[in-house]
Amino acid sequence: MLDIVKALVLGLLFGWSLHKAGLTHYARIVNVYRFRDMTVMRFMLTALVVGAFGIQAGIDLGFAASAPIPPTSMLANVVGGVVFGVGMATAGYCPGTIVAEAGEGRLDAWVAGLSGLLVGAIVFGLLQPVIMPTLARVGALGRVTFASLAGASPWLVLLVFAQVVVLVLMLIARVGRKTT
Repeated sequence: MLDIVKALVLGLLFGWSLHKAGLTHYARIVNVYRFRDMTVMRFMLTALVVGAFGIQAGIDLGFAASAPIPPTSMLANVVGGVVFGVGMATAGYCPGTIVAEAGEGRLDAWVAGLSGLLVGAIVFGLLQPVIMPTLARVGALGRVTFASLAGASPWLVLLVFAQVVVLVLMLIARVGRKTT
């Protein structure tokens, strides 16, 4: 029961954060794909860096034995990424923003967004036993991380990742100034 309460509280905080950052608006999501509004990109890249450092610090401080790393399958990742990206670009929602917008009472999120989310989950659930064995075999790398592939310290990889994100954020800011 406590796990359910923790998940609900974290979900509520995540939805509240999306709302307060203005990331639940259809135009803001779609305009990422049109290269007109990079607010979502900046938010997500910053969240990735903060989350990655938080997880590694939690592991090093003994709060967790390790991060749960699922096996990597290149083909499954590419197919999943394409399906997710096409769905997000055409709907103007990602799963988090669908639920956050529905929580705001937006009719389009309730009708199109949540129904698409549920239909997609059901279709995946039905097709998963059929397609995943094939997808999982192609490009199966096992439980790998960038640090394990490079034979480097996770902290070194995180520092390089953070530097790349800072450069991307600076590029986004520079391009944004030129287009306005």
